[in-house]
Amino acid sequence: MANVNEFRHILRLRRTEKGLSQDALGSQVHVTGSQIGHYETGRSLPPDDLAVNLDRVLGTGDELRRLAEQARGEAVAPWMRPWKLNESRAVQLRWFEHSLIPGLLQTEAYAREVISAGTHTEVQIEEMTRERMERQTAALERAHPHPVPLTAIIGEAALRVGPSALMKDQLEHLVDIGHRQTVHVRVLPFSAGLHPGLAGAFVLATLPDGATAAYIDDQMAGRVCETADKLRHLVLAWEMICARALPCGQSRDLILRVIDEHERAGVAHVHP
Repeated sequence: MANVNEFRHILRLRRTEKGLSQDALGSQVHVTGSQIGHYETGRSLPPDDLAVNLDRVLGTGDELRRLAEQARGEAVAPWMRPWKLNESRAVQLRWFEHSLIPGLLQTEAYAREVISAGTHTEVQIEEMTRERMERQTAALERAHPHPVPLTAIIGEAALRVGPSALMKDQLEHLVDIGHRQTVHVRVLPFSAGLHPGLAGAFVLATLPDGATAAYIDDQMAGRVCETADKLRHLVLAWEMICARALPCGQSRDLILRVIDEHERAGVAHVHP
């Protein structure tokens, strides 16, 4: 991440030019000296308002804010950037995941754990987690015109994979958010057998003009799909998956049972 390296180099250079220690600079922008140290070693990046304060104290115009913004942007994969626009303006989202909780329904702790399981640096993990939480807000908490209706179908395996304490909190969040009028959470149980969704996760977005766009996830890179033949294939796959998924009420009952299983597993782990 070239911009991370550039940001931390410029921050250290400008701080030493001003004759400030990390503690002294931190006190002027209301963070600890160790946090300034994290910025200078590339372990993390400052949020936008803090980068503005660093520019103000160090007299660097908007240099640090700009470099920090660019570095944060590198944490978002290039193929995800156009999809973020579709996601934020969609009038309906249909999301299928066979082995993970959908990104818009993840807790911050779960998101960080999933991202950490990949080959990312500490800075990338923190920035990708922050970006995912911002996507949730943009889609599900937006006031204008209204929160996007989201139907999520989740493979049963996704409810069971992960540390028990983490999964208990994540599944409780699923139950809570599933009570919203605009969020419908359904589970595709193991008993559904083989189905088209085993080929991979995907999202369908209905756009304001009535058009449909899709996002297909895979091991190397996600893809935004807008061609008619591929969209027809994904819509048909969605309908087939939808026909096998449990209704919302039965899905909630299954999630609650799995929460109990995670809770018992957590207790057993603490008290062998």
